[in-house]
Amino acid sequence: MANEQFAFLKSTSVPTRDQWQQAIDRSGFDLKLDPEYEPRTNVGFVPCKLNGAETGVEMYFEDSMEFMQEFGSIAGDRDCCISFRWGSSMQECACAMIASFALASEFNAVVSYEGEPPYGNLVDFRRDTEAILKDAAKGT
Repeated sequence: MANEQFAFLKSTSVPTRDQWQQAIDRSGFDLKLDPEYEPRTNVGFVPCKLNGAETGVEMYFEDSMEFMQEFGSIAGDRDCCISFRWGSSMQECACAMIASFALASEFNAVVSYEGEPPYGNLVDFRRDTEAILKDAAKGT
């Protein structure tokens, strides 16, 4: 069963790959997005390096009116979404958490796991991201 996390943001705030990578770097996490990744164009599995190890996560860009209306109570005035999907891999989950944390911290994204209420603050989001990283390091 796939897990899915949504990062809702304004289309004018969608970062380039390099802007996104810089935000990840500033967050202090060791995640490297594929140098060829283009947020609006590439969909599907995106290779990444997490703490130097090869991994990745599925990423999709969505801006259809139907999709945004479905999550309107979460998205608010944001008009697009970058969604992350992964299976049971905690490394892939960590990629999604770090990438979406960077979107929330620097690009005003609202992040929701599977449509649940979004994180209320970056402190809780970072704590959960660090906990996922610890699990990923154990290989669970």
